[in-house]
Amino acid sequence: QVQLVESGGGLVQPGGSLRLSCARSGSIFSIQAMGWYRQAPGKQRELVAAITSGGSTNYADSVKGRFTISRDNAKRTVSLQMNSLKPEDTAVYYCNVRSYSQPWNYWGQGTQVTVSS
Repeated sequence: QVQLVESGGGLVQPGGSLRLSCARSGSIFSIQAMGWYRQAPGKQRELVAAITSGGSTNYADSVKGRFTISRDNAKRTVSLQMNSLKPEDTAVYYCNVRSYSQPWNYWGQGTQVTVSS
């Protein structure tokens, strides 16, 4: 059984920083990419950042220059360093692993990030 568990969320003031981490248990043999999505109240889930198995990264325009995604293959983790946080970053953040095989996507349960003064 594959399980993704997020950690590191919390309440921060605007301009602050948080580091999210996603730990994976179980084996996935055909990983295409790993990434972070977020969903704010009343909005659809959106891609925040992703990193492919080859190391290429992709970021939403709204977080470029502020967020950095990284991975540790040995530890089976993917992290998201979030700096210069804004109130509009407030959302539930979900870890995602995309596979070439079924199931096509694995999801964590999410961690709440709240940016407020």
